[in-house]
Order: sequence, then structure tokens, then C-alpha cells
Amino acid sequence: MKVTFLGTGTSQGVPVIACECEVCTSLDYRDKRLRSSILVETPEFQLVVDTGPDFRQQMIRERVKRLDAVLFTHAHKDHTAGLDDVRSFNFLQKKEMPVYGQAHALDQLKTEFSYIFSENKYPGIPQVSLNPIDNKPFEVNGRRITPIEVMHHKLPVFGYRIGNFTYITDANFITDEEKEKIVGSEVLVLNALQKTEHISHFTLDEAVALAEELKPKKTYFTHISHKLGLHSSVSKELPENVELAHDGLTLLIDN
Repeated sequence: MKVTFLGTGTSQGVPVIACECEVCTSLDYRDKRLRSSILVETPEFQLVVDTGPDFRQQMIRERVKRLDAVLFTHAHKDHTAGLDDVRSFNFLQKKEMPVYGQAHALDQLKTEFSYIFSENKYPGIPQVSLNPIDNKPFEVNGRRITPIEVMHHKLPVFGYRIGNFTYITDANFITDEEKEKIVGSEVLVLNALQKTEHISHFTLDEAVALAEELKPKKTYFTHISHKLGLHSSVSKELPENVELAHDGLTLLIDN
């Protein structure tokens, strides 16, 4: 399995518009963060988890030529706003794009992108097929994917486990039952927004503590705010088996 971090930033991205802090003005490429998303490549499929506002830019940067499915974690705009650009893959592949997510998230897509689902369709609009999923395993092209329900303040959000890889973003609470689904992962990706307390995201210390509890071989943090600090500085504070992810980072995972 190959996993590429398309973006590792929070909802505003990094740099933040008009911000002059040391992170937003940093010349380190690792401090330039598009909105959070990943590309997962296996023998069965190429899929993305979330299509944020930077989706087009991310697809071009990584030279993605095929996309078999989209998984949504939840319906917040920083995770869905780029859905329109799947139409390029519609044109290339001559078929609808399968989209997976919780029913309430897919219902929100119908509102945000109402023109896609109207009876009288305008020529050239995206073609998507909606596939509601519950909190139980499902398959994409014959490959098993396990949802992991986490809480983003009061909103249920799905993380996903594919083989030995688990991806969780936009969370600040996970029940013991859902944690059991993560145990045994070779690689865990987890959100770590900033160092100070936040109403709907894990802080850096909370994310480190959870990684130590779940004991994957390697943990990468994503959905990072400019408030967390410089990549180079924060990296020195982390345990040996924990790293900050950055845009363009690629992982090869044995499955």
C-alpha cells in the first residue's frame, strides 16, 4: 500500500491568509500545508479520503491519472469543497465516481452541490454515485475498509482502517470500543491541531498520549494549524516513533 499526504493543514491551511506569524512566513516547505486529504493506492484501487478546497491542486501536483473512489470523513467544507473537480476523472474514465460516507454527510453533499443531483442536469457537471455506509466494514473493488467512528465535538466523524493503516482526522474523542479497531495498526495517522486546548480537535499532547496508548509502530500527525509551531521545532519534541506529516510525504505500508 502506498499512502500520499495530499494535504496536512487545518481548515484555513498554512499559511493563513494575511498572517505574519513565524510559521506562516516560514521558508520550510514542510510548513506549507494544504487542507487535509490522502491518496491511497493498493492493487485493488486508487482512492482519496476527502476532497477539500485544494483537491484540484493536489491531483495535479501528484499527477493522479486515475481515481476509483472517494471516501468522506464528514461534510465540513474543508473536506468536501473540491468535489466538483472529480468531473475530470468522469471524462477520463467514462463513468460515475463512487462516493462513500455516512448518510448525513452524503445528504449534506446533496445540499452543497445540489446541481449535481438535480433532475435536469447541466452538461459537464460531475457524475457521482452515493454509497451510504454505516459503522461496519464495507468493500471497494473487493478490498475491505473498516470505518472508525470518532467524535469531532458533537459530530460523529469516520476515520478509516485499510489493512495495517488507520487514518483519523477531526477528532477529539474516541470510545474504547472504536479504539479496539485501531489496535494492531502498523501506521496510524491522527489529527494534532495545536498545543492549546481545542473544543473539537486533539491537542499535540493528547495525540501523543493516544499514540502511546494504541501503540502502532509509527504515528504521523496531520490536520495541523499554524498555532502548533514550526515543523522543525515541534519535530524535536516528539517521541521516537511519532512524526509530523507534511504535504507530499509518501508512506509504503506492508499489507
